[in-house]
Amino acid sequence: MTEITRRTFVGTAATAAAASALLPRRARAAEFSYKYANNSPVDHPLNVRAREAAEKIKQDSNGRLAIEVFPNNQLGGDTDMLSQVRTGALEFFTLSGLILATLVPVASINGIGFAFKSYDQVWPAMDGELGAFVRAAIGKAGLFAFDKMWDNGYRQITSSTHPINTPEDLKGFKIRVPVSPLWTSMFKAFGASPASINFNEVYSALQTKVVEGQENPLTLIKIAKLYEVQKYCSLTGHMWDGFWMLANQAAWDALPKDLQEIAARHWNAAALAQRDDIAKLNTSMQSELEKLGMVFNKPDAQAFRAVLKQAGFYTEWREKYGAEAWALLEKYSGGLA
Repeated sequence: MTEITRRTFVGTAATAAAASALLPRRARAAEFSYKYANNSPVDHPLNVRAREAAEKIKQDSNGRLAIEVFPNNQLGGDTDMLSQVRTGALEFFTLSGLILATLVPVASINGIGFAFKSYDQVWPAMDGELGAFVRAAIGKAGLFAFDKMWDNGYRQITSSTHPINTPEDLKGFKIRVPVSPLWTSMFKAFGASPASINFNEVYSALQTKVVEGQENPLTLIKIAKLYEVQKYCSLTGHMWDGFWMLANQAAWDALPKDLQEIAARHWNAAALAQRDDIAKLNTSMQSELEKLGMVFNKPDAQAFRAVLKQAGFYTEWREKYGAEAWALLEKYSGGLA
């Protein structure tokens, strides 16, 4: 029987410690294992950049913060995931401000119909005072919003029945809209029949003719294969929509400051990279969809804007958002009401 002396014990312990130090980093459990989810298809630039960011966060934190990515509504629809991030069942979530408005009303202000005429107005507003105003409101609702929004793009109307050339073409038009009061309000102002449906149910709703049309950026129309169930695409550019990167406040506060800095740096950098991706895709997307059978037309935006103004749409929403928020919007968009 081998006698265990103090010398052999110390030597054995030292050998074990050295062996432990040589274990690969990935074999060690992360201090924080968080989940990030979204509603976008797996190959959407949002998910491509999110996966890259998650990997960089893991590397720069030496494995202390591991983030698993759940794309394409894997954890439920937008309203389900918003509930999850509020309760802490989900730590990170990207959501359209227009849907977040069910919790934070002012979050939909970037989607006011025909407000932003181009990205030259969008990014200065959302990276500037208007975005800061919205982030503060999100914080009061118990969520943390990162500085940089991700791009969803200008939304266009598609249809299986007829192109939308004038506001009159929307009268009685059965159109899917996200679960958001602003969308419903705007399309009702045009005399349409909007139906609030989560994105994970859009394809089937179009396929079964529950609705005639829908509205989304060209990139999403292509990636989600909506061209298979829609014939016409009208380049209305009726609203700009982006995604807020949100975190459960308690989960965010639980991270040490150095991990917060690493996560914020990479999520914000990924948002900027994703914006560039969408800009590049937008230059080629129409021709790709035309090759897939979609028929395009370009309506006069001013005619639609005039109908909204006459219907009192802008006045109504100025009152809902309040004078301060509306003034910040018009600082970048120009006068609306």
